[in-house]
Amino acid sequence: MPVYNEKVMDHFMNPRNVGEIENPDGIGEEGNPVCGDMMTFYIKVKDNRLEDVKFKTFGCGAAIAVSSMVSEMAKGMTLDEAMKLTPASVADKLEGLPKNKLHCSNLGAQALHEAINNYRSKQQKEVDKPKATKQTHSCPYCEAEIAEAAFPYCESCHLNVEEAKSKD
Repeated sequence: MPVYNEKVMDHFMNPRNVGEIENPDGIGEEGNPVCGDMMTFYIKVKDNRLEDVKFKTFGCGAAIAVSSMVSEMAKGMTLDEAMKLTPASVADKLEGLPKNKLHCSNLGAQALHEAINNYRSKQQKEVDKPKATKQTHSCPYCEAEIAEAAFPYCESCHLNVEEAKSKD
């Protein structure tokens, strides 16, 4: 059985930021099926900062302590700062982990990074989404409204409006 230091035990026995965020901006999941550790991080972003970070972890004491520490470290950071969190920085902040538990610190940082990547991916899709601008056209000859899908053809007088304009 691994021996944990006082700080790891504190985060294991009194984990901070446990739970889910309703309507999170990003979700990241990481796990190691060999050891059974599974971590899910939920983030809320405001002005490019991690306004809230919560987690749910199924695993050993080190996995829970790592998740707790990652959530504390990341809260308030910019997204770029949080992406720079490393397994080593998490383990250092916990004042060390037993060698056979260092992989847990990998999972915590990776799950947080996944949540940020998930958020950024959603943001990019919003940017790439075509804007729903409904343009209306009216036929200059019969004054009927021309549907965007039909433009430049007037369904009322069957005129190609652009061709007719170029002939004028």
